[in-house]
Amino acid sequence: MKRNLRKLIPGENTRMLAIATFIGLMAGLLNILFRTVVHWVEIFFHQGGIEFFRIEDGGWHLLLLPLIPMSGMVLLIPLSLLFPGEVNGYGLPKFLRKVNLEGGYIRARSIFLKIISTALTIGTGNSAGVEGPIAQIGGAMGSQVGQFFRVSGNRMKVYIAAGAAGGIAGMFNAPIAGIFFAAEIILLGTYEISSFGALVTASAISTVVTRAYFGELSVFVIPKYNVVNHFVELPLYCLLAVIVGFIAVLHTKIFYLIRDKYRLLPIHPQLKPITGALLVGIIGIGFPQVMGDGYEFMEQVLYGDGLVRVMFALIFLKIIATAITLGSGGAGGVFAPALFIGSMIGGTFGTLVHRWLPTMTANSGAYAAVGIGAFLAASTHAPMTAIFLLFEMTGNYRIIVPAMLASIIGTIVATKLNEDSIDTVDFSREGINIHEGREVAIMKSIRVGAAITEDVDFISEEANINQLLEIFSQAKSSFYFPVIDMTGQMTGIVSMSDVKNIIHRDSSERSSEYVGNICHRDVITLTPDDTLYTAMQLFDLKGIEEIPVVETLENRWVVGMLKRRNVIAAYNRQVLKKGISEKVGSIRVANPD
Repeated sequence: MKRNLRKLIPGENTRMLAIATFIGLMAGLLNILFRTVVHWVEIFFHQGGIEFFRIEDGGWHLLLLPLIPMSGMVLLIPLSLLFPGEVNGYGLPKFLRKVNLEGGYIRARSIFLKIISTALTIGTGNSAGVEGPIAQIGGAMGSQVGQFFRVSGNRMKVYIAAGAAGGIAGMFNAPIAGIFFAAEIILLGTYEISSFGALVTASAISTVVTRAYFGELSVFVIPKYNVVNHFVELPLYCLLAVIVGFIAVLHTKIFYLIRDKYRLLPIHPQLKPITGALLVGIIGIGFPQVMGDGYEFMEQVLYGDGLVRVMFALIFLKIIATAITLGSGGAGGVFAPALFIGSMIGGTFGTLVHRWLPTMTANSGAYAAVGIGAFLAASTHAPMTAIFLLFEMTGNYRIIVPAMLASIIGTIVATKLNEDSIDTVDFSREGINIHEGREVAIMKSIRVGAAITEDVDFISEEANINQLLEIFSQAKSSFYFPVIDMTGQMTGIVSMSDVKNIIHRDSSERSSEYVGNICHRDVITLTPDDTLYTAMQLFDLKGIEEIPVVETLENRWVVGMLKRRNVIAAYNRQVLKKGISEKVGSIRVANPD
């Protein structure tokens, strides 16, 4: 009877899916709240400002346009002062750091800070996107659920990723794209079947909730297209992908160049977003399409109504405007600008090739649609997200073939030119490969000098084998001994296996054989400044258990021996230390008083 009752108790995976259902529900509701707030801010400030300043009358009234985005940045100042470091700039890299390197503990207030700050930025016409923030909002809700159930480690990451999946799915009415966004970008491609189930559940539930409120239409509609001639068009789409890859790298370079320049500007930090809004407003006088998310003009391009010179100019103006908005301290994401830039690249390319080959190529809108997927993939290094997003927004199997090719090729080109996506530049600057995960980051944070055994037995290369055997007989744990010359510098290393072929000889023969004749001269060494990650790679590559540590590669004075178990022990100590720190942090968050 008891055995049958135990079967009725939900298992761990069942509980996780039930929690993911709740996260998806909350992500959907927050999506509705977020989009509603952005919409009303846009109506009140952007559209209301255009009417109030009579921008559409032209003439000198156009000069008043920058006041609208500047007003949003002025209203951002109180939030920035109250919550420094939590409001301004592009927040997804910080979010990825918290999720993958810092235990995933995100404060509840970040949900509302993201909603308000992003609405003030985009709703007043500054150039940024809502998709990155909604992923962070959903992820923050997932973190709150994880903190409530006192989970940590991988389970916390799963709940955060589920919330992010729900956010993206609800925003685009694209549940599959939401799943792959969370898997590729939030979880960095490392997930298990059980966690994948949580992503699917949260994404589906969030989509159901947002569809019930907004209907089944996405944030913008992509018409259906046909590929006219595969033989001619597929090579053209591949060429488009190569161009996209180059521009994606340019986009990343300009984004961080402008952000770095803004950080060095000798003006008050609260004034920087206002100056950025001024510059975006000035660009908007001539090209109002760069302001906000730009979805309205994107739809025109997707229907083939864009002018080549305008689309071509908007590629670079949108890159610059987005970099200025987020680099100066505005709040938002780069997802929507990437879609905009990709559509302009594809629209420009498609218009030109359709002029040259009118009967053999599709409408320029088809190339704009493929450009959306390709540029998003190339700039984020997340091709699966881009492919499924485009597919779900078009529902068109025929366009998905060139979209797949272009997304993969664009990503390959961008990766070859720059290993970093737009989200990982800061990590590389710190010497962290975020895709390797938290464990490797910990290994890279510990130096060899902190883990070595300093009590080392040496042996001279002039010693004979009998003396070596005496040392081996007295050794407690080490079976590798550095061999040194008369100056004390290491010239090689000797192990028990090196003497096994002559150990059967009599004592007189062994006394005439010198250690310098049998030791290995080509020795792998480490320095105290090397990381444990480098050491572990050498241990695994060579299949050895100890590596000598020398002062420098030039001055080979032996300062200690590093054993594999030393590496593991040092890693475990650091993990324990971080775990205790995170636990204390979570208790403080749960009990702020």
